[in-house]
Order: sequence, then structure tokens, then C-alpha cells
Amino acid sequence: MKLKQILAVLLLGYSSVALSQGNAEFVVEDIKVEGLQRVALGAALTYLPVQVGDQLNPFRVSQLIRSLYSSTHFEKVEILRDGNTLIVRVSERPTISNIVFDGNDDIKDEQLQESLDGSNIRIGEPLDRTVLTSIENGLKDFFYSIGKYNADVSAIVTPLPRNRVDLKLLFEEGDSAELQQINIVGNEVYDDQELLSQMELQFGTPWWDFMSETRYQQQTLSGDMETITSYYKDRGYLRFEIESTQVSMTPEKDGIYVTLNVNEGEQYNVSEVELIGDLLGFEDFISSVLPIKSGDMYNQAEVTYTEEFISKYLGRFGYAYPTVTTIPDINEEDKTVKLSLSVDPGKRIYVRRINFKGNTITADEVLRQNVSQLEGTWLSEPLLESSKSALSRLTYMESVEFETLRIPGVDDKVDVDFTVKEQPSGSFNAGIGYGDNTKLSLNAGIQQDNFLGTGKRIGVNLSTVSYQKSAQISYTDPYFTIDGISLGGSIGYSEFDGGDFGIIQYDSKRYSVGANIGYPINEVNRINFGLTYANVELFAQSNAYEQTTRFYDQFRDPNDPDASIKYQSFLASVSWRRSTLNRGLFPTDGSSQNASFSITTPNSDVNYFKFIADTKFYFPLSRNQRWSFLARMRLGYGNGYGTNEGIDQILPFTENFTAGGADTLRGFENNTVGPRGVQRSASSVITGPNGLPIIGSPDTDRIALSSRSLGGNAMALGGLELIVPTPFMDVELDNSVRTSIFFDIGNVWDTEFDYDSIKDLEYVRTLNSQPEALGDYSDWKQFRSSAGISVQWISPMGPMVFSFSRAINERDGDNPKFFTFNIGSTF
Repeated sequence: MKLKQILAVLLLGYSSVALSQGNAEFVVEDIKVEGLQRVALGAALTYLPVQVGDQLNPFRVSQLIRSLYSSTHFEKVEILRDGNTLIVRVSERPTISNIVFDGNDDIKDEQLQESLDGSNIRIGEPLDRTVLTSIENGLKDFFYSIGKYNADVSAIVTPLPRNRVDLKLLFEEGDSAELQQINIVGNEVYDDQELLSQMELQFGTPWWDFMSETRYQQQTLSGDMETITSYYKDRGYLRFEIESTQVSMTPEKDGIYVTLNVNEGEQYNVSEVELIGDLLGFEDFISSVLPIKSGDMYNQAEVTYTEEFISKYLGRFGYAYPTVTTIPDINEEDKTVKLSLSVDPGKRIYVRRINFKGNTITADEVLRQNVSQLEGTWLSEPLLESSKSALSRLTYMESVEFETLRIPGVDDKVDVDFTVKEQPSGSFNAGIGYGDNTKLSLNAGIQQDNFLGTGKRIGVNLSTVSYQKSAQISYTDPYFTIDGISLGGSIGYSEFDGGDFGIIQYDSKRYSVGANIGYPINEVNRINFGLTYANVELFAQSNAYEQTTRFYDQFRDPNDPDASIKYQSFLASVSWRRSTLNRGLFPTDGSSQNASFSITTPNSDVNYFKFIADTKFYFPLSRNQRWSFLARMRLGYGNGYGTNEGIDQILPFTENFTAGGADTLRGFENNTVGPRGVQRSASSVITGPNGLPIIGSPDTDRIALSSRSLGGNAMALGGLELIVPTPFMDVELDNSVRTSIFFDIGNVWDTEFDYDSIKDLEYVRTLNSQPEALGDYSDWKQFRSSAGISVQWISPMGPMVFSFSRAINERDGDNPKFFTFNIGSTF
């Protein structure tokens, strides 16, 4: 800008001289503009504060030149006079045809372009050469701040035809200066080692400590100085200060020495804590919960926390902008300090309007249904945070932020702006797919948690996979009423092949229709009730198993034992859900608990019940929550009740729990963990004297086991998971791609299995894939475990889970699997 001002002064002087050679003042009879190329004549004349008939003098000339330069279109301006004709001769600034960055490693191209945009340096715009030097210097300052003192930045302008230029920013970053030593002078209470351990900057670290930061960075050093100051003040050293800082450099500019001169002072205790100002009648309550008490050692962190606590507490009642100031009164004689907390609540703030930004699909009214802060009421920070959490838990929201905006001229009202970023909430699908579990599949349908932006969940699916053909229609309106009561229903049909699903061979057909209604208890708790009618047909098994024969016998026709069996049921259910997760998909903080109990009504052909409980806890390990820890557990139990034709009812084996695969127990083939089917047969059959067969004693029977799992009526699964940043992925993709290191453990067992009655029978291996021996399938302690790495991706087709795992603890007959993937579920 200084060069521009000097040029303008020189031109003004030239113009004044040029005009003084004739008549310094004259009446303009005509105006000519020379040198225009891109700028239209009409546009150029609009920048001239002179018209035909005006009296022109040196002052008006200076105004004219300033106006032309301020238009940013011209690089050079000359003012000439020909008689009474004003001649304006200009040279236009060249247009930027292309911008290239070369040699930049520490700064991304996008960040550089954002910086240039602030100076109006972009393709298609005129190039202001006067700002290039300041851009070069600013970039050099950045490199110096991160310890690259040999860095250089050059702006190269290459002229092109038609008054265009190419702009190239050439970077020579060089190597970062390494910290050679950090010296702390003046410390007596805490030694150098203890203080240095608090700092992020390190020096002299061993080669294997690759996580330490040994490059000098000015911003990091400033943060470390604040950390040391807080370290002292949080331990009573109220007057601690860093008096000076010296940063010296080696001649080669590749090494840095830092010296901090500190004054520790004395340790102080709190003699008294006093509340002053207007506390709106809450003095007694606030005093009773203050963390700072008389006689305590002074702690700066607790002082800050106390100020924030009072501010947030008053914010619950609409006083959104209170001023809380701690006034210390230091007594040097006894080294105590009296703390006076001055409170000015300000005015009670009301919400005028709540606005939503970023929702290109979801309707405003859908988002508004999840916001507990209401327009026209007090502004409440807890309600805003609660609203943010509720919006974030929607599966079609990637991120949610809010800000309060003061209204100009109004001191007691604000607008609240929620800015959301949406993400895929389902899929429209039609085509061919392949999955580790599903094999070749054909599918067509819609599965949406946010159908057409209404927030309603709708599913219409037709699919055929290796183990199942199905058609299903489902619908749920989460806000059937304004109070948040949900209503939904489903209709479905399926043909199932258990052998292709990874369990024992059986075929079934199922028709079902159901409805459910849900009630919100509060913002994080919800209870649902449902009723489902099902009509099931099971076809005769090619192989009969001890565990399944008992169920078949309840419905089998003695005159046609090979015919299929049919039964109907009415399944009533109640479920409870609690969630404090910070996001609907890929949460990093909070917990969720689900518990459901379902039971068939007494008029059903089958009488059974099932209970399932599921809990997850996320613990963030870093401030940005890119590192997080997940602990999860799932329990299930089911059984029959009552009798049928004198036979005790049991849980239908079609309702058994199974485990193994991407969403239960990784490291094992899908649905293969759990009890095997037991086939029992007579050891010998001979013909008696009367020609009738004679079967040997049951004690001499033989048994064989299925190569596939039958499942069980009890389940316990758990896992620990360390969520880590995905390598080679930008931070912006954390909400759509997740990488984790996991440990899974679990078991499925059968509490009704009578191991003692068959454990001594002869075991016959008929297939190479059979287990080595019969196990006690009623033993809940036969856990499996695995560990590995999982990558999850919210793709346009839905959530995908890729797992690389190794079985740690396995049982006879298990089928470990190193790689698995699954579509449609995430942890």
C-alpha cells in the first residue's frame, strides 16, 4: 500500500505540473479516456468525479486520480490536457489467468488460496502487484513461526497475451530448526525436569520417541508458557510470572536455544471468599456449592471454574451474558488472599428467532421438533446444549453447531442460529451386489431415516440373497404428535434358507405385520410398545437334531411326519432406550442403553419370551475427540413358557441367538459361534425271531454333530475398542470414515441343553468339518475372543464395515476368519 501511495503522489505532482503549463484551472469541454482494454468506457467514466462543464483544478485532479486507483482496475494513471479537453490515460491491471503453488508442503493449496482470497488475489481478477510483497512477507512470517528460518517465498508474475498473467508462488521451505535446549532460570520449588515434562516442546528425546515435538514453533512455546504459569498458579503461587524469554539461533539457523526466566513468588492460601453484586436471590445456593473454601490453597483453575459455574447457573434463568469477575485482595504479611466474586447478571435475554442453516434436505420443522429451546422464552444454555445433542443424535446429521447473535439496538433479545451438516441417512438402491455374508444379491428399494427431508423412516425393500428372499415395507413417524409420540408399522414376507445363512439346514416361510408406538420420557429416555402378528411355516429337515425335534414334535402330524409345520404368534414387546451420545453415527462421547422384552400372547401357537439388553460407553481420550475408547456389552436370554399337548414350551430354534461376523464377534465366520446340532441314532438294529427290528439300548446310541451352529437361547457379547484417526484421511472425513483397534469376546449357549444325558455316548465323525468332540453347550463360560482392526465407512449405499481380525480363543468346530465385511451396521 505504501508503494501505491508514493506512486499516486508522484502522479499527482506530474498532473499538477502538466496542468500548470497551461491554465491551471479550466472548464472541461470534453473528456477522453485512453488505454482501455477490458474496462468499458461507461464503467471508467463512472469512476471520474468530473463531468463536462466542471471547473478543473489541481485539487479536483487529485480526487480524480484517487478515484481511478480505488476502482482497483488500473495500474497506472496519467492526467493530460489538450486545450479544454481532459485526457485520462490509463494502463489496466493485468488479469490473473492462473495461480500455481510450487514447493509447499506445510501449507495446503486450499489454505494458501483462502489467504489470497482475503487480498482479492484470485483467477479472473485484476492483479494488484502492490500486495504481492506483503503476501510474500506474511507467508515468510508463518514459516518463521513454525521454526523454518531458512524458508523463502517468491511471487513470480509471467505476462501473457491480452494483458493476462500467470502467478506462481514458489516456496523453499527448508528444514525446521530443532530445539537444542530449554533452560529455566529462577525456579526453586519445582525442578527443571518436572517443569519440562509439562511442556509440549521437547529436546534431546530418544529416536524411538517419535510422538514428541522437537521442532521449534512459536505458537507451541506460547502455549507451553501458559501451561507452566497455570501449573504454578494452580498450586498457590499467585504471583508467579515469566519475566522474560530469550530465543537464540545457531548461525546455520537449524538449532534453537530457549531460556525462560521465572519468578516463582510465595504460596498463598485463601482467607475468605465473598460474593458481591446482584445474585438474583441465589446467594445461599451458590455459596453452598462453591468449590473454593476459606483455608484452601489458592488455585487459579478453581477460580476460573467458579466463574464459569456462576455464569452457567445464571444462564439457566435467561441471564445469558453475566459478568463474573474475581477481585483478589492479597495480604503479603500472612500470604493469604481474599477473593471477592463480583457478579453482574446483566439483563434477562429472550430468544426472538431460531434459524437453521445448512439443511438442504431436512425441513426446518423436523429440526425444530428436536430443539428444546423455544422462541419467545428465556435463553438457556442448558437447553441449547440439549438441543444440539438431540440434533446430533439424528442419524442423518453429521455435525451440529449453534451461536447466539445479539440484535442491533436491542439489548435483551437474541437470535439463535443452528448450523447443521447433513449426511446420507439411507439409500435408494437397485442393482447387483456382493457381500461376505450375502454373497450375490439382487435388490431394489428405499431405506431412508429422513425420507424427503420429513424425518420419517420409510423402508421399501425387495431383495434376494443366497440365504433369503424377502419383501418388506416399514414406516415410522418419530413425531406423530407434537409431544414426540412416535407411530410406526411394518409388513413383511420372507423365505429363509438356514444352510446358506451359516447355521443348520432348515427352510421357512414367514408372513408378518406389526405396529409400534413410542413415548418420550424425557430428552434422553424413550419407551416403545409393539405388537406383531407372524405366520410361520417350517419345512421338514433333512437332518433331525435333538434340539429341534422337541420343537417339531409339538406340531408334527403323526400321519404325515414329513409334512411342514405351521404356527401363528402374536408377539407383544416393550423396549426402553436411553442415549446421551454426541452423534447418531460414529459417536465419540456419551453412552446408550437399550433393553427390550417381548413375549407371545397366551393365544399364540407358540409361547415364549425374549429379553435383550445392549449398552455402549464412549470415552473421549483427546480434546478433539479423534481418539476415543468404546466399551460395549450385549446380553440376551429367551425361553418358552406354558405347555402344549402336555409338552413344555421352548424357545423356537428359529428365534435362537447367533454370533460371529462383523456386527457381533469379529474374527469368526458369520453366525457360526454357538451350540451345534446333535444327531442321535441307534448303534445297532437287528431283526428279531418274529421278523421285527430290535433296537439296541439307548445307552449304546451314537451321536454326530452338525458342522454348522444351531444357535442358543442365551447370549453374552462384549468388546473394547480404541478409536483412532484414520491414516491418510483429512480431519473433515472423521464423521464418515472410522478406524479402530478392537478386542471382541462373547459366547452363545443353550441353557436347556442336557449334556449329562449324552456325554458318554459314542461320538461319530461323519464330516471333516465337524468339531473334534462334543462340547457342553450349556456352559456359558466357553467364551470366544478375537482382536484386530476395523474400518467403517458411511458410504452412499449405507454403512460398510471392514474388519481384519485374528481369533485369540476358539473352540472345536469354530470357523475363524481373518477378513470380513458387512453392509448396514456400525459399532
